[in-house]
Amino acid sequence: MRLRLRPREPELYEFFTRAARNAAEAAEALAELGSADTGSEELSNRLVEIEHRNDELTHELYNRLNATFVTPFDRDDMYRLGSRLDDVVDHLEAAATLTHLYQPFADVTPPPELLDQVSVLRKLGALTVTAFDDLAAGRDLRHYWVESNSLENEADKLYRMLLVRLFGGEYETLTVLKLKEIADELEEAADAFELVANTVEAIAVKES
Repeated sequence: MRLRLRPREPELYEFFTRAARNAAEAAEALAELGSADTGSEELSNRLVEIEHRNDELTHELYNRLNATFVTPFDRDDMYRLGSRLDDVVDHLEAAATLTHLYQPFADVTPPPELLDQVSVLRKLGALTVTAFDDLAAGRDLRHYWVESNSLENEADKLYRMLLVRLFGGEYETLTVLKLKEIADELEEAADAFELVANTVEAIAVKES
C-alpha cells in the first residue's frame, strides 16, 4: 500500500528514520545480553546512551512539528509515531539496565528462549529501519506490518515458553523473578515494535 502524501518535508522523515535506526541499534546491542565478553554495566551504559539520544531526537521532532504548518501526513499521527518509536528504545534500555542491576547471569546461563527473544527483536529492528526508508521513499509498505505481526507472534510464543521454563523448578525463586522482569521488558519491546507497524498501517490506510 502506497501513501499519497502532502507536500514533503524531508527533515521530518529523517527524524523517523533516525529513530528507527536507534531502535535497531538498541536491539542489536542486546545480542550481548549475558555475554561474558561484554559486562552488564557496559551494555547498560550503551543502551542508556542510545535511549538519551533518542529522547533528544523525539523532542527535536516535536519542536519541528510545532513549527511546521503543513506536515506530510496527519500531525497527531506523527506525534504518535515518534512516541511509539521512543517506547521501543525505552523498553530495550530497561531490559539492559535490569540485567546490570540484578546480575542474574552471574550464576546462571541465559535461558535459550530469552536469547531467542533478543534475536526476534533484532529482526524487528532491521525490519523497522527498512520500513521507514520505504516510507520516506513512498514505497509499498504492506510487507512491513505483515512481517512485523508475524515476528511479534513469534516473540509472544517464546515469552510463553520462557515462562514455562522459569516456573518449572529449574531456577531458584529469586532468579525466576529477576529473569521474568527482564523478559517482560523484552516482550514489551516486541509489542512496541508492532505498535509502530500498526501506526504506520493506520497512516497508510488514512492517507492512501
